[in-house]
Amino acid sequence: MSKQIRLKEGADNVLIWLYILLVGIGLLAIFIVQYREQHNLMQVMLKGTYEYGKQLRWLVICGVIATFILLTDSKFFTATANLQYTGGMFFILLTFIFHSTVKGSNSFFGFGKVKLFQPAEFTKLFALLALAKYISRIETDFSKTKDQLTAAAIVLVPAICTILQKETGVALVYFSLFLPMYREGLPGIYLIYVAALGILTVAAFLLNPLLVIGIIAAIALLIILSVKGNRRRAKAIIPKTITFALIGMLFTYLALPTIYNKVLPGHQKQRVIDLFGIDKPAFVTQTTEDDAIEAKKKKASGSEYNVRQSKIAIGSGGFIGKGPLNNTQTRFDFVPEQHTDFIFCSIAEAFGFIGSLVLLSVYFLLLWRIIKVAERQRSAFSRVYAYGVAAIFFFHIFVNLSMTLGLAPVIGIPLPFLSYGGTSLITFTAMLFILIKLDADRQMALR
Repeated sequence: MSKQIRLKEGADNVLIWLYILLVGIGLLAIFIVQYREQHNLMQVMLKGTYEYGKQLRWLVICGVIATFILLTDSKFFTATANLQYTGGMFFILLTFIFHSTVKGSNSFFGFGKVKLFQPAEFTKLFALLALAKYISRIETDFSKTKDQLTAAAIVLVPAICTILQKETGVALVYFSLFLPMYREGLPGIYLIYVAALGILTVAAFLLNPLLVIGIIAAIALLIILSVKGNRRRAKAIIPKTITFALIGMLFTYLALPTIYNKVLPGHQKQRVIDLFGIDKPAFVTQTTEDDAIEAKKKKASGSEYNVRQSKIAIGSGGFIGKGPLNNTQTRFDFVPEQHTDFIFCSIAEAFGFIGSLVLLSVYFLLLWRIIKVAERQRSAFSRVYAYGVAAIFFFHIFVNLSMTLGLAPVIGIPLPFLSYGGTSLITFTAMLFILIKLDADRQMALR
């Protein structure tokens, strides 16, 4: 009884109500694109015939998981963080042998056509717990390069494995876990290097290789000049900048072409070059068989169809929307993946600019509240974990909406708590409620 009273007093009710609101909006969004007048609602809900019935089942399961997490001792998450990470990696590696191919991705653990779950999705949570555990250790000195590299390896190992399984979207989410490292003291110069690497990636797709060399040299020179006159900073930054320039050249001329030609499947290559509005990247000298096939598909049906229909659906919603069950673009299946990756379209079409603004406001409140919760934590473990949750949620929201609006390649990133899918919904729910539990017990010393 006393434990229940403490839980009631300590749990952050704002986060809980925001969660309930978001999953409710998600269920409504799936319902309005799939419901038809001939549906027997009771039968659909009980049997899970359609996605909105299945999503309701997943929500019940998530309710049980959330309750279990809130009743679990907070020390369980710190004590088992490394074990959970090991288990997640075990299943990711096992998926190389036992996998079910879904839309070109081999990241689903299963047998033949039977897909069970996606280990990489769950391992995002496990990697965050392991990262928080490592950084919060007494022995860890995050100002040392060795400890920074170890933390980076915790994040990069599952990311690289996921890329090799041709699931680029999920793999990119892991890189958001570098953001909480900056809160814990990772030097800001690395952020400049990452931004520069992004510039190089764009330049490599668009410009002649000789121009890219010039850009690398210019960026390195600007960084070196910025520390001129400060011998202490120069001693620390100039060797790193020279190393960055060398890595930049290797990335541009070796890693990026290899990833593009050998790792990305044909449809993802097409999405990338569609984003840049080019026929092929500047570093590609000849067209592969996969590229030729994908180009024929584009000519026949249009590879930009998803995004084009998404924009039409969003625009047709106008200022106040058409109202629930009056959608034309999303209810009549003009928008592919409208209940998963493009779920935002159903909200925008049904409730217009006002509804979209309300949804974005709810997401903003969620992120703001998580950061506020992060800053009041007394333990490094809880603080790193909270910032990691905020980073993952922000990455999903930003990339999914950018995808929907045609500002980023379509890489299969679900919208948190809205997109249909049991694996992603359970992962997001567990992430948030572990944070709520850690916050409820923030007076405890957790390592």
